[in-house]
Amino acid sequence: MHYNKLLEDYRDVTIKEKDLEFGFKGLYRNGHILLEKRLSTIEKGCILAEELGHHFKTVGNILDQGKVANVKQEKIARSWAHNKLLPLSCFIEAYRYGCTNRYEVAEYLNVTEEFLQEALDRYIEKYGDFYYHEEIIIHLNPLNIIKRGLA
Repeated sequence: MHYNKLLEDYRDVTIKEKDLEFGFKGLYRNGHILLEKRLSTIEKGCILAEELGHHFKTVGNILDQGKVANVKQEKIARSWAHNKLLPLSCFIEAYRYGCTNRYEVAEYLNVTEEFLQEALDRYIEKYGDFYYHEEIIIHLNPLNIIKRGLA
């Protein structure tokens, strides 16, 4: 599970679970991360990755998402999380494992379908609808992974 691995890998960051207000699932401030304790372990892993992205990549209070600079910082933190939990190689791994649809890919990779879609959207922005790796074609929109020559 990503959550336990992240907790282990980032022991130097203060991470606490508690009841959060106003619908927040996670918050980062001054080296401290708060996570909504009622989330599933899979959701906590996705949220923790994003909050770690804030720890390593953003500065200041960016709660006001009406400001362009704050939206950019949010995107940077999420991008860090996507790279951390879902590098492109994991899609090939899921394919080789036998995953045949989005639900199976999300389950195999221990992420929410929402987090999976956000990562796919980010990769589409970066690479377009396809990514080629050795003998594999990753169709990012819609998600489909096939061997070259079989398309």
